[in-house]
Amino acid sequence: MAMRLERAVVVGASGGIGGALAVALADRGTRVHALSRRGVAADARLAAGIIDIEDETSIADAAAALRAEGPLDLVLVATGLLHADRIAPEKSHRQLSAASFERYFAINATGPALVAKHFLPLLRSDRPSVFAALSARVGSIGDNRLGGWYGYRASKAALNMIVKTLAVELARTHPQAACVALHPGTVATDLSQPFLRGVPADRRFLPDIAAKHLLDVIADLSAAESGSILAWDGSRITP
Repeated sequence: MAMRLERAVVVGASGGIGGALAVALADRGTRVHALSRRGVAADARLAAGIIDIEDETSIADAAAALRAEGPLDLVLVATGLLHADRIAPEKSHRQLSAASFERYFAINATGPALVAKHFLPLLRSDRPSVFAALSARVGSIGDNRLGGWYGYRASKAALNMIVKTLAVELARTHPQAACVALHPGTVATDLSQPFLRGVPADRRFLPDIAAKHLLDVIADLSAAESGSILAWDGSRITP
């Protein structure tokens, strides 16, 4: 039986995948709180709110604003950093820098961890619920055969460990809940645009297709899969 998603939070709802996820959830009848730094929503059905995952006070305030409205069925963190001004995936150890590592970890690992800190207590405990964060296959240590992309890989590997550790703790208070990391595949967004060359057309997803894939995976989750890293097609990824 598909999970009931009556009320959800999407963190990073102004991004390509986050925005598509928020709209896709609304299409399925879910009441969606679309949180982002800009605090705007592209769809009138979405309840927009402000959150800055690099500012714990902002995260705590966003959670507090939603607490009085009742429990959540889904908290989905759709933020991520792959490249930005003066930050790009490293091709060699010669390109490593402390500044790049700090930014990668702040966005890809620390931010989602702090969202979990303040939003896990809001998850519904009387039936299945989900905390999910977007990760990446390149964060798999066991699947790393090409090398490179040190900061991004390391920060996503850290996120995967955070999710696994959260799952262990969450099981004690929410035995029906699942806490997972999700790999959306290669999605045609600003985040991946510089790296799409060479990716087969059948492995490039538009944001709305990627959102459908991920929500289908979420809808079929059980507590037995908590702590897993799951790809867009539901397959497990080696940590």
